[in-house]
Amino acid sequence: MSLNDYHGKPQSQEEWQNQMAQKVLRYVQKELYQDLRFLDVALSALVWQPLEGIATLATDGSRMYFPAERICRIFQTNPLYLNRVYLHEILHCLFSHLWLQQGREKALWDAACDIEVEYVVDHLEKSSVKRALSWQRQQMYREMEEKKSMSAAKIYADLLEKNREEQEKLRVEFYTDNHKFWPEEEKKSPVQNQAKDMWDKISRQSQMQKEQQGREPEKGEQTLLRRLKVEKSRRSYQEFLRKFAVLREEMQCDPDTFDLNFYTYGLELYGNMPLIEPMESREIMRIQEFVVVLDTSYSTDGELIKRFLRETFTLLTEKDSFFHKCHIRILQCDDGVREDTKITDTAEMETFLQQFTVVGGGGTDFRPAFSYVAGLQEKGELRQLRGLLYFTDGKGIYPAKPPNYDVAFCYLDDYEKEQVPPWAMRFEIGGTHEY
Repeated sequence: MSLNDYHGKPQSQEEWQNQMAQKVLRYVQKELYQDLRFLDVALSALVWQPLEGIATLATDGSRMYFPAERICRIFQTNPLYLNRVYLHEILHCLFSHLWLQQGREKALWDAACDIEVEYVVDHLEKSSVKRALSWQRQQMYREMEEKKSMSAAKIYADLLEKNREEQEKLRVEFYTDNHKFWPEEEKKSPVQNQAKDMWDKISRQSQMQKEQQGREPEKGEQTLLRRLKVEKSRRSYQEFLRKFAVLREEMQCDPDTFDLNFYTYGLELYGNMPLIEPMESREIMRIQEFVVVLDTSYSTDGELIKRFLRETFTLLTEKDSFFHKCHIRILQCDDGVREDTKITDTAEMETFLQQFTVVGGGGTDFRPAFSYVAGLQEKGELRQLRGLLYFTDGKGIYPAKPPNYDVAFCYLDDYEKEQVPPWAMRFEIGGTHEY
């Protein structure tokens, strides 16, 4: 492709650059599609929008922002870079990086996301993106594989242990795209939530398309597909948690019963008197009371407990799953309840996560936690308990009788399935531990 083969008559240099840059991006799409056909929907999901003042591509999950003049210039000298950065943007969206900062330090989170994506791209072994690896990349990838830190969350945790000089070197080495349009945690809009839902669907569709091809994935493709499966597992866990929601009225405008036309007509006619007031409450499904029990026996990994807890809190709060007034108890238990923490709002959740330390280290017995919860119910501290979630490796003694609320055991890896009582729900996280 040449930038000189355009025969239209743009009205200005800026328009010409925008048209040429979009033509380059279409060429990049085709190059990537030839090597990664199962990503066809993902590669065309972002709407292109020219934007000067940035040095590389950027996305907010709905649009891909591009500096037109720079795109044209890079295409003439280093077209491979454009292939890589375009795919880099798509993978950020497929891996949900834009929506998972979760209170982490932004600069380090950005670096961790870039490292994960570049690892996947560098291992694809596709002609459209393949290039020689620097010594620093090789060292970082070796460290990731040794520690099994293949997700951005784990990479972030590893980066925290490095000094500032090491962090900055890695940030510079793996910097690829601009993250300035990633949604801020406290300012997420319905449009941004819709973008995340769209990418969740595209991720599932991409997996299905690859499976339908009927060919064994190449080694590099396996790395990408494994990461997509982690996102699928995460979404399944989110759906699983919704089983603990209850239907209750909460004070807020109900848009389903609110006729905006009559409302605004009244304001226009009378100045400050709407004809129909919106209903002040609506029935919604959310979690009100909930207990999380953490198995802190000697056989469980403390770091995995922390990651599970953060992921659970994130999934419960990212779609406004709690009522404004909620009551959560976090119990740490081995062969006895070692700690009980009460949480009533999301701010307390974040404080708890920042200060969390594992308490325990003895044997495993599930019964004390249930006895303790029964005591809280008798005291009237838990009046509307909907469910209890027990995070464990499964090596313990189960209660003989079911309690008067739903119970789910969340397991790591293999566990003794025949020992699980029939009244308990169970969810298998699997061996990836990508929290």
